[in-house]
Amino acid sequence: MADRCVVDKSESLPPALFLMGPTAAGKTRLAFEICERSNAEIVSVDSALVYRGLDIGSAKPTADELARYPHHLVNIRDPAEAYSAAEFRRDALSAMADITARGRMPLLVGGTMLYFKALLEGLAETPPVEPGIREAIAAEADVRGWPALHKELADCDPEVAAGIHPNHSQRIGRALEVFRSTGIPMSRWRAGQASAALPYRILQVAVAPSDRNLLHERIEQRLQAMFSAGMVDEVRALHQRDDLARNLPAIRAVGYRQVWEYLDGETDEQTMQERALVATRQLAKRQYTWLRKWPDLHWILWTNAEKSLIPELCAHLADADFPVHGLY
Repeated sequence: MADRCVVDKSESLPPALFLMGPTAAGKTRLAFEICERSNAEIVSVDSALVYRGLDIGSAKPTADELARYPHHLVNIRDPAEAYSAAEFRRDALSAMADITARGRMPLLVGGTMLYFKALLEGLAETPPVEPGIREAIAAEADVRGWPALHKELADCDPEVAAGIHPNHSQRIGRALEVFRSTGIPMSRWRAGQASAALPYRILQVAVAPSDRNLLHERIEQRLQAMFSAGMVDEVRALHQRDDLARNLPAIRAVGYRQVWEYLDGETDEQTMQERALVATRQLAKRQYTWLRKWPDLHWILWTNAEKSLIPELCAHLADADFPVHGLY
């Protein structure tokens, strides 16, 4: 048996471990292994896993896995409902407080970097947006395309536009909603934002393959497995609902949007799968962009997907003198 990787507990703040990384990088597997060997409890940081019915295409843990490794913030919204970063922060803080009160450690796992940022820094208060404005922007995007709306955003709020990919529909749409509703750009709302320090001692770890080509291979393999497992039928069930439309955040999720377009008759099956693959790789690229700029981040880079990453994690924990009870 390996030496125990146990670090003396801090007397000031309870620990919380953040596990980040691009899609398909191995976060979930490592999280499960951490839970097996410690007192950690998972809080999902994933904008697709919050939705019921988005299972195969979101790589949601199975029912057996969720029973074995309980997750907070999974299956908490219907796909017809929106779920904001501000709501995530509120719910995550509540879950973390509950976990800590039971003598366990919050393990926050996912790739939705905006959620991690909201949790760490807080969010500016912005006004509610009339549904008509949101629907009008979505309709414009169908005609003009999101890059055109990104250019419009760059004219009215260049600071925010500079940090958004021209095809990131959800963030472009939200920034335009705020500007059209209030006449005030999102960057000015954010300027008044107060930093809200978390009452935790946090260690932030990112996991990724050492070679980007390895990640591309894993993305392609996982996507093919999703289609084999019935992803098209999963989206078809959503497509048949009268209360769901392609402009909703749940349906705009990577993979779901491309299958929805296929079911609308806009593409053939092969084109749909190719577009889903491209969109997933673009998502990974955006996540890497976030992570490269992320402060105080400890990287675990792997070459063998089958090898346990616990020894590398323990090394970071020891270097940071970070308290984790029972992790070997």
